Amino acid sequence: MKKPFYITSAIPYVNASPHIGFAMELCQTDAIYRYHKTLLKEDALLLSGADENALKNVQAAEKAGKPVQEFVDTNSVEFEKLGTLLNIHIDVFQKGSNQKTHFPSSQELWKRCQANGDIYKKEYTGLYCIGCELFYSPDELNENGECFEHPGKKLEEVSETNYFFKLSSYQARLIKLIESDDLRIIPETRKNEMLSFLKQPLQDISVSRSNERAKNWGVPVPGDDAQRMYVWFDALNIYQSGIGFGWNDEMYKKYWPADVHVIGKGITRFHAIYWPAFLMSAKLDLPKTLFVHGYITSEGQKMSKSVGNVVDPVEVITRYGSESVRYYLLREIPAYSDGDFSEDRFKELYNADLANGLGNLVSRVTTLAEKHAVEMTESESEHLTIPPRAESGGFTLHMERFELNLALEELWKEVRNLDVTINKDEPWKRTGDEVASLLKNYIKDIRNIAYALQPFMPVTSSTILESTGSRVSKVNSLFPRLIK
Repeated sequence: MKKPFYITSAIPYVNASPHIGFAMELCQTDAIYRYHKTLLKEDALLLSGADENALKNVQAAEKAGKPVQEFVDTNSVEFEKLGTLLNIHIDVFQKGSNQKTHFPSSQELWKRCQANGDIYKKEYTGLYCIGCELFYSPDELNENGECFEHPGKKLEEVSETNYFFKLSSYQARLIKLIESDDLRIIPETRKNEMLSFLKQPLQDISVSRSNERAKNWGVPVPGDDAQRMYVWFDALNIYQSGIGFGWNDEMYKKYWPADVHVIGKGITRFHAIYWPAFLMSAKLDLPKTLFVHGYITSEGQKMSKSVGNVVDPVEVITRYGSESVRYYLLREIPAYSDGDFSEDRFKELYNADLANGLGNLVSRVTTLAEKHAVEMTESESEHLTIPPRAESGGFTLHMERFELNLALEELWKEVRNLDVTINKDEPWKRTGDEVASLLKNYIKDIRNIAYALQPFMPVTSSTILESTGSRVSKVNSLFPRLIK
């Protein structure tokens, strides 16, 4: 029996409200999930969650004057709310502060790595980036001695006794794993970055911090009440703790390993190097694929509170609707590289592709079909497939490669081609069986487009399919035109 398809988004820090980049990642994850669920007819599960044990969460809670648990609970709800607003099908939302399932699961992972001889204790002094939750060596920093991901933020020099993981023992195995694509990293540029990183000798990494520095927050280290787990050791394990590792073996064996982890490029090292090493040490199966996306800029600039160009995804969804936001993030932002969010471009794409494109096409055809009382037979309405031209153009191949923007491009070629055909046929000038035959053909094409659109715009797809069943009814404007 085939294992269900298991996909995860990254597990974001909840020290602040969710940003538009995570909204994009949720949409990407959901589109891949729905592709397997609706088009490939597979059993599937999507996991997301909240990385709540980071030191930055503790500091943010202190700044807000709130207890840490109250602070992360409040912020985690915002991330769940974003998923709901975007109509993301989240089967499991696993919180890092879940003491019932996540704590014992992470402690079980620790014990396995320790039993394999890969965890040891030593004194250490290093430069720590709170933003990355990572120690850096001086040669990994910019000319100002700052982390490349968080320029302008001074690193903290930390001296304490920590537990370390023997990452250096796994260098050869990690190189082989990535080179062979046993752990597939998409796109190829991210794979090459990891192989380039692995050309340098791997250093063992700290996997704990003192209770004093952790402010007694996080997963306790088994057998040592004075230490808490390093955030990445427990955060990565959310992918397992949410599906039963350490507390429900039957569920865990059903879903693990993950088929795809969807992540941003800034955390590739943790997922491509640290995570497989932890799992190899614990003698557990490894995830199959990492899909690494880029970042979103705002009006061509990196988002910054000081600049005032941070895009609030909830605000955009509230203003324009979840389906159009899903479309923009999946169609306009390149799957493999950085992209830009611009309100002017959003309106332009909305009007061109949704209002004047798909919305107008469906409205004009269903209006005529209702006028002529067009009825589809059961075989005509139930036979659904990916549009043949879209398929020959690479729709399925693009989906398998996670090139979601290119898959959507193929569907919109179908929208434009059908518009051209209708204008050429001029069905409004025809009558009787002739017009009925033409309209039936258009309806079949529209239904196939809607069928293939399910992973991207599930509500729009459902509305079209419901209105073009046995008796076609007029679809009022799906996407009212926006005034710039």
